[in-house]
Amino acid sequence: MVCIDPRRVCEIWPLVAPLIKRAIVRTGLSTFTTIEQDILAGISLLWVAWNGSVVEAAASTSLQQTEAGKVCVITACAGAGMTRWLSLVRGIEAYAEAEGCRRVRIFGRKGWARVLDGYEETHAVIDKRLL
Repeated sequence: MVCIDPRRVCEIWPLVAPLIKRAIVRTGLSTFTTIEQDILAGISLLWVAWNGSVVEAAASTSLQQTEAGKVCVITACAGAGMTRWLSLVRGIEAYAEAEGCRRVRIFGRKGWARVLDGYEETHAVIDKRLL
């Protein structure tokens, strides 16, 4: 994954917004508007897996200070052909380490723990549907 310079995000945003939105809608853990605003404002970063002609995947990250230290949170990630770009998540991990993060955390589906080396489920989101 390549981090898109926040000053150039507007140029690529129309191509990747549907991928980011798909990830957010699927989990319901955030709102697309919030993630979009944070990316366009440079608060969150946009990462893209590009095969030279098409965008295969897109992800967003934000840095958060927690009681356990700084954490890089992958707030959304979606794409096609996961086997071709999954290893590129290491670029996000390298960025997080360079920023002094103690962890990379994923807000998403449980399946990420099965396909990413070294990730484990540490906490759970527990919902009760009311409507």
